[in-house]
Amino acid sequence: MRKFKGELCLLLAALIWGSAFIFQKMGMDHVGPFTFGFFRFTLGSLALLPLIWGYGKINAKRPEPKEITPFRNRVLLLGGLQCGIASFVAGSLQQIGIVYTTAGKAGFITSLDIIIVPILLLFLKRRVGTFTWIGVAIAGFGLYLLCITEGFTIQLGDGLVMACAFCYSLQILLIDYYSDKVDAIKLSFLQFLISGLLSGVFMLFLETVSLQDIIDCAVPILYTAILEVSIAFTLQIIGQKDTPPAIAALIMSLEAFFSAVCGALFLGEVMSGREMLGCALMLTAFIISQIPDKKERAQRRELR
Repeated sequence: MRKFKGELCLLLAALIWGSAFIFQKMGMDHVGPFTFGFFRFTLGSLALLPLIWGYGKINAKRPEPKEITPFRNRVLLLGGLQCGIASFVAGSLQQIGIVYTTAGKAGFITSLDIIIVPILLLFLKRRVGTFTWIGVAIAGFGLYLLCITEGFTIQLGDGLVMACAFCYSLQILLIDYYSDKVDAIKLSFLQFLISGLLSGVFMLFLETVSLQDIIDCAVPILYTAILEVSIAFTLQIIGQKDTPPAIAALIMSLEAFFSAVCGALFLGEVMSGREMLGCALMLTAFIISQIPDKKERAQRRELR
């Protein structure tokens, strides 16, 4: 049951992320990528403060209060810093890259982490199931059809979003490491507070900030800050507590499907037959990856 709840949290996160791509693209019509990132990450982190405060009050009234990680905890601070840097770099590359590609395509390319995470796990000597590897192979071919042109070239926007996918892969592994050691919501808060502060530094040096532009961009900023950052990424941290990182990456790759649907419905984006086949293969990969291998089936039988 805990595994199912974890996967459900990740699926909901993917749905929110997929829909957020259209708002990210809309935001680029008004402000620069670092300005957008500053407001998105900072407001998203601040939106978590009432939740942190409320949970602390409720926990204090319990007969047996759970241990809550204090903000001064060294592991929490280190995890927040590392996850924050990874999130900032990934988010910035994605936000810049989305200017040069479609929202639907950006969503699918971001899902490249479904290939990168299992490969990184090999270097960390972590086990990856057989069906997960099959899913990774199918998804890799799907991404090839989606991103690589017939002349074996990658467009600028595609390349930037691919680099973003590598950074998100590192973030997934960092969250997998820290999510069991510290409070999930506080980790999420610190992660995006740091991302927002880093975005703010680059905003001040590289971009011109206009109050009117920020007002015009209010809807995309608020949508991505509240839903994408504070809710979806917190769901990711909670969901990854009970989900292996390779499976988590595959589930979250469904944001690509949702981004393509939202891009078609709200932005009028059209994908070619080749790109649609790539999308279908990635969805197939997700389904295959959910099949338990021999060792997992044996473990489930022992639990019955």
